[in-house]
Amino acid sequence: MLSDGDRAERFLALTGLTPDDLRAGIGEGSVLGAVLDFLSNHEADLVNAAFALDMSPAAIVAARKELG
Repeated sequence: MLSDGDRAERFLALTGLTPDDLRAGIGEGSVLGAVLDFLSNHEADLVNAAFALDMSPAAIVAARKELG
């Protein structure tokens, strides 16, 4: 997701996170939730992420629901 400059800028703008926030909070539920929310709310990003992770888009959405 962050390898695409436009997508990365949109992610940071929509979530309010900074690159430093991402680095510091990568294992925190709130940061993971923000990433999964971002992916789940835009089908193209969701499909691209699922392809890159070799998993189904439904699995990413399910992970978000499980995270709470």
